[in-house]
Amino acid sequence: MYSTGREGDTVAADTPSDLRAPRTAVVADPDDARLASYAKALRDAGYSVLCARDAAGLAASLEECRPSVVVVDTSLSAVKADAPVLVVVDLDDPAELAAMKPSGIHDCIAKPPAPRELAYRATALIDMVARRNAARQETEALREQLRQVSAAVRATNDPEEIARHVVAGFGRTFKADHVWLTTFEDSRVPRINAAWSRPGLAPLNEEALPDEEDARRAADLLWAGAETSSSPGTEEPTAGEAASPGIGDAVSSLAVPMGEGSSSLGIIWIAMIDQPRTWSGTELGLIQHVAGNAAHGLIQSHLISSQQQVVKQLQQLDKAKTDFLATVNHELRTPLTSIMAYLDMIQESTEQPVSPEVHQMLDIVVRNTERLRILIEDMLSVSRNGLDDSLMHLTPVRLGQTLDLVAAALRPLATLQNVTIAVEQVPEDPEILADEVQLQQVFTNLVSNAIKFTPSGGRIQVGSESHAAADGTRWATVSVADTGIGISSDEIDHVFTRFYRASNAMSGAIPGTGLGLAITKDIVSRHGGRIDVSSILGAGTTVTVSLPLDAERSQEN
Repeated sequence: MYSTGREGDTVAADTPSDLRAPRTAVVADPDDARLASYAKALRDAGYSVLCARDAAGLAASLEECRPSVVVVDTSLSAVKADAPVLVVVDLDDPAELAAMKPSGIHDCIAKPPAPRELAYRATALIDMVARRNAARQETEALREQLRQVSAAVRATNDPEEIARHVVAGFGRTFKADHVWLTTFEDSRVPRINAAWSRPGLAPLNEEALPDEEDARRAADLLWAGAETSSSPGTEEPTAGEAASPGIGDAVSSLAVPMGEGSSSLGIIWIAMIDQPRTWSGTELGLIQHVAGNAAHGLIQSHLISSQQQVVKQLQQLDKAKTDFLATVNHELRTPLTSIMAYLDMIQESTEQPVSPEVHQMLDIVVRNTERLRILIEDMLSVSRNGLDDSLMHLTPVRLGQTLDLVAAALRPLATLQNVTIAVEQVPEDPEILADEVQLQQVFTNLVSNAIKFTPSGGRIQVGSESHAAADGTRWATVSVADTGIGISSDEIDHVFTRFYRASNAMSGAIPGTGLGLAITKDIVSRHGGRIDVSSILGAGTTVTVSLPLDAERSQEN
């Protein structure tokens, strides 16, 4: 950080208001002669004086008024007072020196003091403490103002807004004429130029600002620690000093680098046009702290903006993929529908019946056509995932009746593989609010999966029940249990992932796309339900679907 100013400029310190207030002194000394002498010296200097001869009298005087200064003998130096304390001590007496209690003492004077010296030292002590208090209050007010700037910077992810908070905050806090913030071409931050000018002043024009090369050079030197100051119109910088570009005709300016790691990424200028400005160490430290917060905020906002752009691009790609799948699926379904229709006509024709050999070949074509149809339907469901909630047609559905329909439709397939499907009959068939077509798709996927992964001679058990949860809600639960090949424990968490297939399914060349369970979970979730899988490798798998029975809960989901 560096500041510039015209040679010979001085800054007059403001006089604290309490230095001009009427002054009161409390004087305490057990010796009457000294007490009278001290009191007279202070009264002659314009003080109102209260006297005390012992600790009790001193305490009473301090309660009676709020003195500007307390003048006490060493024997009473243990006094606790809010005002500055001046102790009169015999510097040649070791006992008096040892008796001094330094915790509340601000200054001391040798005994016996000359009257004029006593008055001068008392006044000087009051002035010093008043200025110190004023500086402390000013510093605290400065801290609070810049704390608010840092809070505003941390509260936003907009880089332009961060820059505006910084330049306006610095301008108002330090009563500057102009503040300018710029970042350089850097992958860590966006390119920003932000300026603030005191109301009534014309905004900065480009000619008044350092060019980017000078600004970057200054920021790099400052960030690296080569912090120098220079004054316009003075001699050339000596060896080891940095050049000091400023803003226009500013009387003085302060440059603050912004950076991260070993390199700078921007710089802030604070300029004074008419009045010179000196900067205290506290001010410089606070400015650097805010500049650091600004740099961090700009880096974070740039990262977030980059991530948002990536997310947006991914969303656009996902939409393009979804549109492509929907188009391809539509184009595939149209000819497939014609193929299936003609196959049905050939198989059912009575005028020209086909031979058993041809009929067997047609059965194979029909089965593979059905596999292709299911694959297309699955791809279409995936392409519309999350986009077609409005296409759900909720109606009262009898769960047991739906399970019977699904089992009846899939029994021929199970028979071909020598697998038994058993549906447990329940005395009460619960009614749920659901999309009947989608619900049939759920249980069709689960039962057909069970058939696929259950070897010859196996069994599939389909059961349902209704129950009340601890919170009073009522649920219907459907379980599909098989005696198939099962799933390993380290793969079971992935079965609902799109296109995922267990290793034993891959090694056994069992056909499938890995979409069925992903589609099933999506449909169940949109009905407000949940789906769980438990499995033992080599022993079988149980899939459990829970759906809400309460109509209001179903409608909310």
